[in-house]
Formats: sequence, structure tokens, C-alpha cells
Amino acid sequence: MTTTEEDLNLDAQASAEAGAVTAAEASAPAEAQPAQATITDEQIEVGRRAHDLDREHVFHSWQAQGPFTPMTVLAAEGPYVWDGEGRKLLDMSSQLVNTNIGHQHPKVVAAIQEQAARLCTIAPQHVNDARSEAARLIAEITPGDLNHVFFTNGGADANEHAIRMARLHTGRTKVLSAYRSYHGGTQLAVNVTGDPRRFANDYSAEGIVHFMPAYQYRSYFGSTSEAEETQRALQHLEDMIVLEGPSNIAALILETVPGTAGIYGPPAGYLEGVRELTSRYGIMYIADEVMAGFGRTGRWLAVDHWDVTPDLITFAKGVNSGYVPLGGVAISEAIFETFRERAYPGGLTYSGHPLACAAAVATITAMREEGMIENAERLGAEIIGPTLREFAERHPSVGDVRGMGCFWAVELVKNRETREPLAAYGGSSPEMNQVIAALKAEGVLPFANFNRIHVVPPLNTPDADVRFGLEALDRALDVADSFVS
Repeated sequence: MTTTEEDLNLDAQASAEAGAVTAAEASAPAEAQPAQATITDEQIEVGRRAHDLDREHVFHSWQAQGPFTPMTVLAAEGPYVWDGEGRKLLDMSSQLVNTNIGHQHPKVVAAIQEQAARLCTIAPQHVNDARSEAARLIAEITPGDLNHVFFTNGGADANEHAIRMARLHTGRTKVLSAYRSYHGGTQLAVNVTGDPRRFANDYSAEGIVHFMPAYQYRSYFGSTSEAEETQRALQHLEDMIVLEGPSNIAALILETVPGTAGIYGPPAGYLEGVRELTSRYGIMYIADEVMAGFGRTGRWLAVDHWDVTPDLITFAKGVNSGYVPLGGVAISEAIFETFRERAYPGGLTYSGHPLACAAAVATITAMREEGMIENAERLGAEIIGPTLREFAERHPSVGDVRGMGCFWAVELVKNRETREPLAAYGGSSPEMNQVIAALKAEGVLPFANFNRIHVVPPLNTPDADVRFGLEALDRALDVADSFVS
């Protein structure tokens, strides 16, 4: 399936899946082959039954249920998945940009098995060693005094709880959030979201105020340089704060590097300016690191690139590569003190679930022992970035490439001068679907959203596999070039 996120353009997904994989022999170079060599006829038959049952009983997220044609996955290992017919696909999507250590990492699988044999579950009011150790390791990673961790089931509820904490801490209600952002699918989180998935769920009752982001390629401020974009975006943000009333604003939530919205990193000085404005006006700065965190950008957290310390950090996805659902909020000392003697009015049955926390401990440990953060930085600097920039020189359909680490976007356009996108904002197009189908025919499972292809492989993907995926993208861009006017 064309990977999305609560995160992807799902119309593009459905049509691409309907006719994309036509080359059963498509595969990576021999030296890049993972250990899982073959899929048996029995596995394929089990997969077909699973598909039939899925279509009869499973209600899928972000989909019109009738035309949806999901891809069956029979197996996964490292950076590869095998579809319902046994075809191998390089997972350049990391699923929903969350399998940061790839599929079936043996150390994490073993940790889950060992934890299940010892203690499968325990209520959150009790202590268990997996939860305590996971919190300690996360506190080592977070900047400043964000040394307390509230565990959730994923990124959406992490953002919901971070906003609740900020509101209770400040006694204020409003929340500022950028357009072109994604913060989750639950009621408050989807209203905080600044992309079209909010539209059908937006009842204007959640106290959210959206502002224009710093996004130089499609600047909302007429900027012609990075310095102009920073200055103008910060002036706009301060104007919004003043016009909304600083004493009414509890929090500003911002993806450090927006993920599904386009992997557009902040221009130099922008995050530092956001931190200064929020501090000046007593607004809690929530850094959403759900997708960008835990090595994706070549640092443990994306904020590490800019040396800013938020008041709250939300995380999920890469903290344990999604092996068991887990998210959380890292909390500053000042906000923690608000709840030292005052009960926090919130909780979750599965907060800090032992299996999820054991997976987090094993994931963080494996990342450190195997140098995955450093490898992600190297892949971006030495292979992905230079190759994508070379594609931009040769392919007229490439309007912009941007990213860091294993977190890149290729923005496709019909015309470089007008920057007309290959698919409209908030929608898909037959042209994009053909590009996606070409990638799958080459043996690559892509992540696509609107007019972009995101290059987001696992952080430990072998160099040969990354190059194979990029070569497939190079050929798929020939398809995109055919639509350039």
C-alpha cells in the first residue's frame, strides 16, 4: 500500500494501490537482500484469507471504505516488506515514518518476548521496571530540565495531554498552531492540526488559532531570502499573539520539522525566535517531535539542531519504532511543579504499558549501540541529500528538495516558474498516482502526500538499499517530467 500517515493523501494511496505493482521480479541488488528469502504458497493463501476478512470486517482510518484496496503484508524484515503475492518491496516509507530501526529488529523482538514472559501488563499507578527505565532513557535524551515523562498510547494523545498540561499550568485556554501541520486524529489534536484533514472535524470549539508557518519555498510573506522569511514569519507570529491577547494563550504547538505537511525545516533563527516570543509572553512552547524525533533527522531530537529547549516535548513513533503503541510527553520542571501537590486530571489505562516500554528501552539501546543516529545523519549528508539535489538539476518536475538525516521531501511541480503543484494542496491527481505506481513497479513502497514524495527509510537501511530506492525514484521522476509544461 502506498504509505500514508494519519498522514497521507489517501486518494492517491487508493488509486496507486489499485494498479501499481506489475513487476514481480523487481528487487534490490543481490548484496542488499535481507535474510527472509522466500514467501511460501501457504503464507500467500493465509494472506488472501486475511484480505477477504479485512474487506468484510475491518473499518480503515482515513478511507472511503468501498473503493479502498489495501495491500496485504505477509512478512517484513529490515527495510523490506513482502506483499500478498510474495513480492518484495523496499520500505522507503518506514510505514508511517515510525519504523526507525526497520522491521523485526531482533533485539527489540527479544525484549518484547522477555517482558511478556515476565509481566504482560500492569496498571499505570504501579511501578514496573520497564516503564521506569524507559522514562530514564528518554530523560537523558531530552534537553534542559525536561526530566519527567507522562506516557501515552501514541502521538495524538501525547499532544492532547501536553495542551491540557499547558492550560492547567497557565490558567489560559487558547492554543496557537501553524497551518501546514499535523498533530493527530483525536478531537483536540485534529483541530490543532493545520492541514485539510481538520476540515471535516473542525467545529471551532477547541480554542485553536492557526498562524502561517515559515515555509520559504511557498512563502506566505513574499520572502526572497531565508533571513527575510525568518523575520517576516516571526513578526506575523508576534502580531497574532498580540491580536489574540497574550494573557489568553496557554500554548504554542509546533512540529520542529513538519512531517506529512512537507518536511520543511525552519529557516535559520526561526525556532530561536519562537522560543523568545513564547518566553516573553508566558506561553508554553510545545515541540511536537512525534515524527521528527528519535533519530529521524540525524539527531536524537530535531530541536537539537537548533539548540532550543521547549516547555513540553511530545513523542511517539520512533521511540520504539511502533513495535508496540507508545507515545508520551516530556515535561519541564516548572510544569511538573504545578502538579506536585495538585492532582493531574488525566490518565490512560495503558499509560507506560510494560511491553511498549520494554520495546522503547531495547530500541533506544540498539540505536546507541549500533550508531543509528550517526548513520541517519551520514545517509542524509552523503547519499540522500546529494542524490536528490542532483535529481533536481536533471528533472524539471522537481520544484524543491529539502530535508536532513533520513527525513526528506521531493516536491513535484508542473511548472517550476509558477510552482504549480503536480497535485493540488489537500488532494491527489492522476499524475501523482502514476508516479507512485511507477515506484511500486520498481519494487519500492513510497510515502507520498499531495504533490510530494518523501524519502524516509529506516535509519539503519544499508547504503546499497538506499541507493536502490533512489535509483527507482530517479526513473519514476521521468514519469513526473512528462507532465511538465
